[in-house]
Amino acid sequence: MSSPTTKRSAPPSPRRRLARDDRHHQLLEVSWRLIRTEGTDALTLGRLAEQAGVTKPLVYDHFGTRDGLLVALYQDYDVRQTAVMDSALAASKSTLKDKARVIASSYVDCVLLQGREMPGVLAALAGSPDLEKIKRDYHIAFIEKCRTILAPFAGANGIASAALWAMLGAAEALSYAAALKEVTPTQAKDELFATIVAMAMRSRSPRTSEC
Repeated sequence: MSSPTTKRSAPPSPRRRLARDDRHHQLLEVSWRLIRTEGTDALTLGRLAEQAGVTKPLVYDHFGTRDGLLVALYQDYDVRQTAVMDSALAASKSTLKDKARVIASSYVDCVLLQGREMPGVLAALAGSPDLEKIKRDYHIAFIEKCRTILAPFAGANGIASAALWAMLGAAEALSYAAALKEVTPTQAKDELFATIVAMAMRSRSPRTSEC
């Protein structure tokens, strides 16, 4: 009669090595999840390392400081927002209303997708010179993208920069109002859509000087 086989426990799984870009993406995803579940104040490099199952030096190597991590989250958000808008624009019809609807819907949807996390990141970075520069660069890029998209529907002189900055302000205010449930997503999109269409139409009208 043979002796019973001794059951051995399986060795622990080795930590999976990821390429640097893949690890960076994983750390950002874990960061977003932490903010979503525990709030921005809970997000530290040490806590991120613990939740991601990696060492603190690895997290510091990717972000340097907590502000560096928060800036990376803002950049990640902007990249995804741009990708969503570009995809929707490529699939849309070549009319003013279609292009305006895509701009409005994409902007609001991206803010809502991040829920309350993005305002928390921005609040945590308030006054950061790095964030201010990145935000300004992205804002200018967004405005120039909209100027190009709407150029075929504008007047001979194009859309004034002041009008485009006003549109951006409306987009930010309406999106965050929707995120805070002060207005519905549909109301935010419809109001922004109307703002964009009116801006393009107004650029066609001859400007008269005031007496």
